[in-house]
Amino acid sequence: MDTTAPAYPIRQPTDPDHRFTVGLALDVAAVLARHGYPPVVTGSDLLRLQTALFTLIYQQPTVTRR
Repeated sequence: MDTTAPAYPIRQPTDPDHRFTVGLALDVAAVLARHGYPPVVTGSDLLRLQTALFTLIYQQPTVTRR
């Protein structure tokens, strides 16, 4: 059994993460297309892909209540 802690999600940086770019989403879209998935051809598809990547990569901030 694997006891290694998962690498994702990571803490969202307080400053902009310059690694998270449109180019990253386009690269992932190209990999999906190479594996036989439909190509990302609309802005709304690209936005959904970026949202999915963001959700995978970064932890959601915790809300503190008073």
